[in-house]
Amino acid sequence: MGKKLIKVMDTSFRDGFQSVYGARVFVDDFIPALQSAVNAGIKHFEVAGGARFQSPIFYCNENAFETMDKIRAAVGPDINLQSLARGVNVVGLDSQPRDIINLHAKMFKKHGVTTVRNFDALNDVNNLIYSGQCIRDNGLKHEVTITMMELPIGCEGAHDVAFYEKVLRNILDAGIPFDSLAFKDASGTSNPRKVYETLKRTREILGADAHIRFHSHETAGTGLAAYLAALDGGADGIDLSMKPVSGGTAQPDIVSMWHALKGTEYDLGIDIEKILETEEVFKECMKDYFLPPEALAVNPMIIQSPLPGGALTANTQMLRDNNLMDKYPEVVAAMKEVVEKGGFGTSVTPVSQFYFQQAFNNVMFGPWKKIAEGYGKMVLGYFGKTPCEPDAEVIKIASEQLNLQPTTELVVDLNDKDETKGIKAATKRLEEAGLPVNDENIFISAACKEKGILFLEGKATIGVRKCEKGANEPKVDTPNGYTVSVNGKKYAVAIEGKKATVNGKLYDIDVKAGIEANTHSAGGEGTPIKAALPGNVLKVLVSNGDSISEGDVIAVVEAMKMETEIKSPVSGTVQSVEIEVGSKVKTGDVLVTIG
Repeated sequence: MGKKLIKVMDTSFRDGFQSVYGARVFVDDFIPALQSAVNAGIKHFEVAGGARFQSPIFYCNENAFETMDKIRAAVGPDINLQSLARGVNVVGLDSQPRDIINLHAKMFKKHGVTTVRNFDALNDVNNLIYSGQCIRDNGLKHEVTITMMELPIGCEGAHDVAFYEKVLRNILDAGIPFDSLAFKDASGTSNPRKVYETLKRTREILGADAHIRFHSHETAGTGLAAYLAALDGGADGIDLSMKPVSGGTAQPDIVSMWHALKGTEYDLGIDIEKILETEEVFKECMKDYFLPPEALAVNPMIIQSPLPGGALTANTQMLRDNNLMDKYPEVVAAMKEVVEKGGFGTSVTPVSQFYFQQAFNNVMFGPWKKIAEGYGKMVLGYFGKTPCEPDAEVIKIASEQLNLQPTTELVVDLNDKDETKGIKAATKRLEEAGLPVNDENIFISAACKEKGILFLEGKATIGVRKCEKGANEPKVDTPNGYTVSVNGKKYAVAIEGKKATVNGKLYDIDVKAGIEANTHSAGGEGTPIKAALPGNVLKVLVSNGDSISEGDVIAVVEAMKMETEIKSPVSGTVQSVEIEVGSKVKTGDVLVTIG
């Protein structure tokens, strides 16, 4: 009897990038490795969606749809290109109305995607019904997905075999059309025995002909063991990656998995010599990219505080950007309580980001003193039903701080009534900015909001971390840039007009204006309003001479993918504005002075 052929999807060019580089990779840099992988015989790749939609726009100054077109052109028409969608959130942290959910499927089909893996972080099947139907209706293959993790030590109530079987039966009862079923463990924490029992039960329910895939990470050190358990349980497809984006926070390596399957009944059906050659090509493509040390580390703490590989490096990159990397161990430790009190939604985007944001706030401001909007809306029901009821006191605090009442209404129904969302609202933002109105721009406006508009206006900044040859210090790759050495330390500098980007941070180099502003503030007149934490300025809502009242919002600053309104503590007249849209600020920087 022959060996069972296991179907491999190479995740290097989506999940691998997200897990290791925070998804900040220029498309032209990796095309040769992708083509080499195709020549090596790989026919199925994950290349789009997830963070690889927003990150090209936010950090690479690349249109995500254009990167998808380049990838399709590079691999030819016959390769199965897969993307990742977050149910009603599609490719953003915020949920969307029906018209944008449908536009997502339409645009991804147009730009070369074959299959969409579609999941809901809460495993609320109501969030998969319409999104799954749109994927099928627009001519794409639908891989419906159940999300997995291990609960923090000592917790119970969800994420066991019975829980996953219930989710599966809810999918079947809802009549959601799908071509394949995946189990996605983004944190890599699921106990291998639980994986085996879950996959075994799923195979019994779906029968021999269903295509069942398993996805995990090596973050907690048990990824390879979980893959072996999944295969023994009945999986016939697995996700693997290649060096330099395999192991650690990413998927197990194709070569490692091939080696682990020696002498078993399973065969990956690959030419191992060609894969080894491709990994050398890939490493050469990525040799200039800064490799965060935490990206390749196995961290047992993740079992207690499940943090997905894709969210881990994305967040550490943002912590580095804001000079807050020293807070990382505290934030990870604080996640346990946040997960426990949040209702046990799976730690996968967007919920993993909500967990991290709330843990970050608990560290920076004190426990539960500042509710992150996403986390608060999750416990209040605005993203669907959590697996378990969130902590009652946290629900109360979130309701008071966000001025929102708990809800059980369907997410798509809520969003259809929200005038700030949808095609109409996205179109209005484009028109107000004088930008072309087309399907691609509408979707970028909807999924990326103000930062998407800045990108389309040509005002995006680049935040891709590369290293000088032979240097350990990362630099930020910018156009029109220079490398400057000061006291033996290298800085990446790019100058455009009156702005300079130094190692990814934006500075005003209008010396005269800076002196005037400092003199004005130093004169003792007026109240300076300062930044409470580092971030990027998304909106400036006042100008010199404006009259404002106490509590008026003067600006919106984004930090760790959270938008924070800056409110005036006093009434008066705006004497000076030290910021503009796109500015980077650090804690204590004066934003506005009120007289």
